[in-house]
Amino acid sequence: MRAWSVVTPGPVEEGGLRLVRKPVPEPADDELLVRVRACGVCRTDLHVAEGDLPVHRPGVTPGHEVVGVVAGFGAGVDGFAVGDRVGVAWLRRTDGTCAYCVRGSENLCPASRYTGWDADGGYAQYTTVPAVFAYRLPGALDDVALAPLLCAGIIGYRALRRAALPPGGRLGLYGFGGSAHLCAQVALAEGATVHVLTRGAAAQRLALDLGASSAQDAYATPPEPLDSAVLFAPVGDLVPVALRALDRGGVLSIAGIHLSDVPPLRYETELFYEKEVRSVTSNTRADGREFLALAAEHGVHATTHTYPLSRADEALRDLKAGRFDGAAVLVNDLG
Repeated sequence: MRAWSVVTPGPVEEGGLRLVRKPVPEPADDELLVRVRACGVCRTDLHVAEGDLPVHRPGVTPGHEVVGVVAGFGAGVDGFAVGDRVGVAWLRRTDGTCAYCVRGSENLCPASRYTGWDADGGYAQYTTVPAVFAYRLPGALDDVALAPLLCAGIIGYRALRRAALPPGGRLGLYGFGGSAHLCAQVALAEGATVHVLTRGAAAQRLALDLGASSAQDAYATPPEPLDSAVLFAPVGDLVPVALRALDRGGVLSIAGIHLSDVPPLRYETELFYEKEVRSVTSNTRADGREFLALAAEHGVHATTHTYPLSRADEALRDLKAGRFDGAAVLVNDLG
């Protein structure tokens, strides 16, 4: 098959991500073989391609927002048939026995493995997934619409819950890409007031079109104090900015897997009055199921821009440069 491979981690402009030939993967006994139909483009893919995330698998194929159909499965799989439409997300495997898994926090499992980082992902004609980590997908949405929900949507949902937004609360979103614009829709559907702080006129227009009460530059002061905030931009300089925007008792949730260094914080202006900072680490399968159900109930949808799978490198360059709002989705044109 043809697949993209991180041959040399580094700036995507320098060609380290290359389209190569790899064998079609063999599913293990507990895995599905999935023929890829669409794959969302996540900022984490960019971090893997550029080496911001240390290499776990040399030459890995990125991609973890996969919509495809079952093309085969291992001898130990029950409940799936060839042709079933499934979703493949970031969290690929856990041990299921550690203290974190037992208490329902499988996202913290020290033995966790990830699609497109520890195992080859969806920037390819085929990928695999353990059957118990595959998502059964609602039939109402098409492949392109569903793909960004499988990571951007799920992670945005977990980040929103970590931000502890009170009912009818005031939420600030810093950065407004694929994950944030889905998070915003959930918050708005649940009655929140949403203020968006992000660079780029297109992203600000999208925020207002979706129902945000305001949209302005990331370093601006929102028009009212915030009960909660979620930082989606991987910019550590924004942490003190967001903390200053919080009301007393407010919570800042940091959604990204990678963040540039955070500058020193001033206790009196940025942490006092019981403000909290919380990180977000991956997600649980329960998060995924809850979010997909909410998305179907409230009509949460991604603003998408499609690229042929054969031009995945271009999509990552455009993501890095901020050339589109919403989310990019690769559509399989490789066969």
